[in-house]
Amino acid sequence: MKTTQVTVGTTPTLIVNPDDQNRYIYLQIVNTATIYVGDSTVTTDNGMPLEKQQNLHQFFLPIKQTMYGIVTEQVGTADLRIMTPDVD
Repeated sequence: MKTTQVTVGTTPTLIVNPDDQNRYIYLQIVNTATIYVGDSTVTTDNGMPLEKQQNLHQFFLPIKQTMYGIVTEQVGTADLRIMTPDVD
């Protein structure tokens, strides 16, 4: 597994790059912000809201799939940790 840190802002921010493998990814919000995730057109209106919790948020991403995140203007930025398989 490999871990990375991403600062999510008020415009769609790439949080998981595409890969040539199906994979599970795990997300952990570091601060108390809500991060909305989705594709490159994600907004706070159409994204899936994620809040900080003790358990990791788990997602399955198919081959070549990316994930983006965004936060509200009031939040500004949020820190996110991502864990992905290191199969390359």
